[in-house]
Amino acid sequence: MQDILLEPYGGEVLGLSVSATTGLTAIFALGMLGAFAFASRQLSRGADPVRLAAYGALVGIFAFAAVIFAAPLGSADLFRFGTFAIGLGGGLFAVGTLTAAMRLGEDGQAGLALGAWGAVQATATGLAIAAGGALRDTVGHLAASGALGEALVGPATGYGAVYHLEIAVLFAALVIIGPLVRGPEDEVVRQPAFYLAEFPE
Repeated sequence: MQDILLEPYGGEVLGLSVSATTGLTAIFALGMLGAFAFASRQLSRGADPVRLAAYGALVGIFAFAAVIFAAPLGSADLFRFGTFAIGLGGGLFAVGTLTAAMRLGEDGQAGLALGAWGAVQATATGLAIAAGGALRDTVGHLAASGALGEALVGPATGYGAVYHLEIAVLFAALVIIGPLVRGPEDEVVRQPAFYLAEFPE
């Protein structure tokens, strides 16, 4: 939900320059690349991909909290850290869920599992971006009009509503993922690292 909101948030709420907000894309991508490298290393050692996805959701919770607190603290560095952590958490979640989906496919059906995962991912991303923009506009308009009280009058309110909702959704994801995580007594299956190279998205 934050894809189209991070740069406007940095400019409108924190007063960052155009070049500084554009740099957020690189910071986000750096977090994603770090997640891919870490996930590749862990999966090659037999790590549970569902557990990696759970780690990604957990990192995302702290990341959005950092972005939220950046506004009242007026800290651009905290905002940049939160952006990096969002990329890191998103990367871990994406790789973990993709690998877990591929393992669900029977022999010779990994491509079908990959296609299903991609379709779900694309649909969820599109709906989330639309919902995030609509929620920010709606709550921002209410805040600007004073309907939410004087304390919430300001541009950060609309963005904050989206980021708080994302934290709630990530907590729900952790609740759902929890029962799927392998316990230490379960058999560990080593995951070849070439999966990440062959299917990077």
